[in-house]
Amino acid sequence: MRIEIVSGSPRKDSTTSRLALHLKNLLKEKSDHEIGILDVREHPLSLLQKVFTSVDDAPEKHKELARRMFGADAFIIVTPEYNGSYSPAMQNMFDHFPKQHRKPFGLVTASPGALGGIRAAMQLQQFVMALFGVPSPYMLVTPHVDKKFNAEGNLLDASFQKSIDVFVNEYLWLAEKLVDEKVEV
Repeated sequence: MRIEIVSGSPRKDSTTSRLALHLKNLLKEKSDHEIGILDVREHPLSLLQKVFTSVDDAPEKHKELARRMFGADAFIIVTPEYNGSYSPAMQNMFDHFPKQHRKPFGLVTASPGALGGIRAAMQLQQFVMALFGVPSPYMLVTPHVDKKFNAEGNLLDASFQKSIDVFVNEYLWLAEKLVDEKVEV
């Protein structure tokens, strides 16, 4: 199974990307799946002008992104909370592609504040359902993200490990079940 982790913060020194890196390393350690990170900072897209309906339909500068989006069996979205919602840059990336029918999604929010992006998490569920994806009910809401992970994605706060483990285990269970049973739409 090919899992793409979408790191949704466009900020240069994103603390959210630390969490995405941690999840990538952990998933590689815990599974045999192919894991990648699609960082919105590496794939700047203009505001939506056209939905890319295939890899060949994508402009040359976005073909690699298109290959990975179309090739993904499952996604994990890692987004900061912006004004009570998820990252517009992350949404813009998904808006450039067709619906993600029946694909499993892990939902991860991060904030330097005490609530960890819970408001964004609630809206993220609706966004994924609008994509026709299947959101895992086990979300990873990450308060004080700037104090939980270092720049290399290493966990600094051992008390948060259980939350990560529950999220990863439940997400993998869902993703493996859905991808194994997937019937083309």
